[in-house]
Amino acid sequence: MRHLLSLADLSPAEFLGLLELAAYLKERWRQGVIERALAGATLAMIFEKPSLRTRLSFEVAMEQLGGRGIYIRGEEIGIGQREAIQDIARVLSRYHQGIMARVFRQQTVVDLARYGSVPVINGLSDEGHPCQVLADFLTIREHCGAVAGLTIAFIGDANNVARSLAQACILAGSRLVVASPPGYAFTEADRAAFGAQWGTAVRQLHDPAEAARGADILYTDVWTSMGQEREQAARRAAFAGFCIDERLMALAPRAKIMHCLPAHRGEEISDAALESPQSIVFDQAENRLHAQKAVLRVLLARDGAALLG
Repeated sequence: MRHLLSLADLSPAEFLGLLELAAYLKERWRQGVIERALAGATLAMIFEKPSLRTRLSFEVAMEQLGGRGIYIRGEEIGIGQREAIQDIARVLSRYHQGIMARVFRQQTVVDLARYGSVPVINGLSDEGHPCQVLADFLTIREHCGAVAGLTIAFIGDANNVARSLAQACILAGSRLVVASPPGYAFTEADRAAFGAQWGTAVRQLHDPAEAARGADILYTDVWTSMGQEREQAARRAAFAGFCIDERLMALAPRAKIMHCLPAHRGEEISDAALESPQSIVFDQAENRLHAQKAVLRVLLARDGAALLG
């Protein structure tokens, strides 16, 4: 494990090892033990898309590990416009011990890893959100006792979060059922990437009630992501009936409720669902910090490679 560009690049052992390490680091933090494995290290944090949780969780994670995160707005460097990405990657590699990038295109993080000489972490791209889903599975492990054998129903757009959830379910031995309106489902390319797991570990439906029935987890995300604002009205119409609310919760009465935030209350999730005792949404948000500490500890520390066996 040299970079974290996609969960699909990890082995099951690496994925589960990251969860184990994240749980360990969280428990140590709760005990007041601060690890300084990254003392003196800095992380370049490129943000083409703004974020509350990604920025603060990485900054706090670096601080708790003894290092520092350096925030860089996308317009400050103008990847591919003001300066070629191969030059940016090489310069940042001379200043920092790692690069985290929250970007529009997956190719950007791929090129940063290709041309740079330090570990690169995908903080979000159009293809995946691996750091979010590591935090999700850490949260599932805490509340369900295990990550294998569960059924996660994702209600909404088969987007970057859904894609990373599918990859994680394949690694963890869980099942993902996605319910999306026609036109917003997994693509043929996605299905090919899931390989033999398509139709078994990962399924696509168009009926949210069918997907929700008996699920262990009900998960959703916003219907319109950054960069899709012109589609907002069309998406709101297409996703009518795809809200996680009391109706869907009744079909999975023991299910935990998850959302990667920010939430549009009253659209993809009701207030009642988000505020219900079944909601573990804010545990997810907290666990961004601990999951990312595990990733940083493995990728940036001198002894990191040994931590996953």
